[in-house]
Amino acid sequence: MINLIGTYECKIDAKGRIMLPAVLKKQLSPIIGEGFVLKRSVFSSCLEIHPMSEWNVLMSEVNKLNRFVKKNNDFIRLFTAGVKMLETDSNARLQIPKDLISFANISKNVVISCSVNMIEVWDKDQYEQVLKDATSDFADLAEEVMGNIEKED
Repeated sequence: MINLIGTYECKIDAKGRIMLPAVLKKQLSPIIGEGFVLKRSVFSSCLEIHPMSEWNVLMSEVNKLNRFVKKNNDFIRLFTAGVKMLETDSNARLQIPKDLISFANISKNVVISCSVNMIEVWDKDQYEQVLKDATSDFADLAEEVMGNIEKED
C-alpha cells in the first residue's frame, strides 16, 4: 500500500493540464508508469486520482458485490460513472477531462491533496471553504472516528 503525503497548490492550464509537484512526482516515481484512474468523489465536489495498483485493490472489493442486487448494481454504475484512465505526459502533467473539471468546479487555482493512498484534486477556493467549514467539528470527528481504535502491542 502506498502512503502519499502533502498538500500542494498549483495551476491548471487552458487545456486542462496539471503539473505534478516535484515532491509528489518523487513519491509516485515507483508506480508512475502504471498510470492512474481519475473519478468523481462520492462525498465532495472534488476529483480523486487513484494509482492503478490502489484502484485494482478497490475494484476487487467492488467486484465482490452481487450484481443481481439492484442497489449493488446501481452503486457500481454511479461509482464508476465518468471514470477515466490517466497517464502523465513527458512533462509530468496530468490531463483532466473537461467534464470532470466542470464536475469539480475547477478554475485556474488547484489544490492537490494527498489522502493516504489516493490524491484529491480541488478548486482552491472550494478546498479552503471545506476546511474552514469542517474545522470547528474536527475535534469531535477525530474522537468519534479514531477514539475507539485499539492499539496493537
